[in-house]
Amino acid sequence: MKIAYARVSSTGQNEAAQVDILNRNGADEVFVEKASGTSRDGRPKLVEAIKFARRGDVLMVTRLDRLARSVSDLHAISKELETKGVDLIATEQNIDTTTPHGRLMFNMLGAIAEFETDLRKDRQLEGIAKAKSEGRYKGRPVTVDAVAIREALAAGDKPMVVAKRFNVARSTVYRVMGDAEAT
Repeated sequence: MKIAYARVSSTGQNEAAQVDILNRNGADEVFVEKASGTSRDGRPKLVEAIKFARRGDVLMVTRLDRLARSVSDLHAISKELETKGVDLIATEQNIDTTTPHGRLMFNMLGAIAEFETDLRKDRQLEGIAKAKSEGRYKGRPVTVDAVAIREALAAGDKPMVVAKRFNVARSTVYRVMGDAEAT
């Protein structure tokens, strides 16, 4: 069975072109999600696709960067698939991990994808440094109402309850508590 996985990074992007390519290549089942590829975290459809695959199946993507953006993630996914007896094919890069040539290309393109991600991060940091030096960078906007969190804690609410009420991580509540103690 050919299991297809399509991913776009943001809600403004459209996965239709990937899905069309995967369907033209014989996809039997297609898993689609909108999530960053820099980590495996927060990608339930990828997890579902891998769980769905059985020995002798093929997991298809259009390009390796749709599967992962780091060599370590690509290798982890590849090893997981290999352990299950599932092959990996990147349709637009002619990568088929059942062949030595395909495995070589898999490793080379995975390294390039990680390199591109590192370059993008470097450019972003350079832009932030320039904006800071020009006085235009104000940082990330505050999204947590620290005063309200402190008031809830002062009223005797437990950190977990406060975290749920304000829809923040419990670590955020503890950080706000620590900031209050420091002042």
